[in-house]
Amino acid sequence: MISKTYTSFFKELAKNNNKEWFHANKKRYENDVKEPFLGLLEALLSNLTNWDHRILADPKKAMFRINRDVRFSKDKTPYHNILKAGFSPNGKKSILPGYYLGIDATSIHVGGGLFMLRPPELSKLRNHIAASASELIKITTDSAFVQNFGQLSGEKAKRLDKSLLPTAEKTDLIYNKQFYAMAEFPLEPFYDSENLEEEILNHFKAIKPLNTYLNQAFE
Repeated sequence: MISKTYTSFFKELAKNNNKEWFHANKKRYENDVKEPFLGLLEALLSNLTNWDHRILADPKKAMFRINRDVRFSKDKTPYHNILKAGFSPNGKKSILPGYYLGIDATSIHVGGGLFMLRPPELSKLRNHIAASASELIKITTDSAFVQNFGQLSGEKAKRLDKSLLPTAEKTDLIYNKQFYAMAEFPLEPFYDSENLEEEILNHFKAIKPLNTYLNQAFE
């Protein structure tokens, strides 16, 4: 289970984000951060793989590295101040809809949907929305979705193909270039608690109809 030592590590890392400090505290990272995080992922995956058999069951393959890619960044600090995981069909870097979890020193970030869409996939999805806009509206206005996430997020295009303008009169979601929902809540109430898994799964359940809908565009 994730405990206060998880928070302590990341608070100290924020002040000492360098390789020397990290290597000196590698055992703390393994024992207090990585191990409980992977344990949580394993528990979540026992449910997620039942929802979609294409999601890989290995928690290590769902977890993103704590090391930052600094090659093209002005920020050269070597480590993320958060552990993240992605649960998508065919792997965490899949272009298909999935679920997301991130836990930093003080907060839990949970959500899902589609974060990165290439033009061919975006075209397919918009055509799918044009053919079934009412279904997307129903999903994103459902009480469980609204209670957990508020609304669907994502960067929007300024222009739209003329053939899709009738759909825009029904919903401006057709302008989206991303289709995801995110929630954030405090970590502290869930220290050493089995309720953390349940809380995350409740959010995943609320976004599951959206992922099912989005997946239909690529079948």
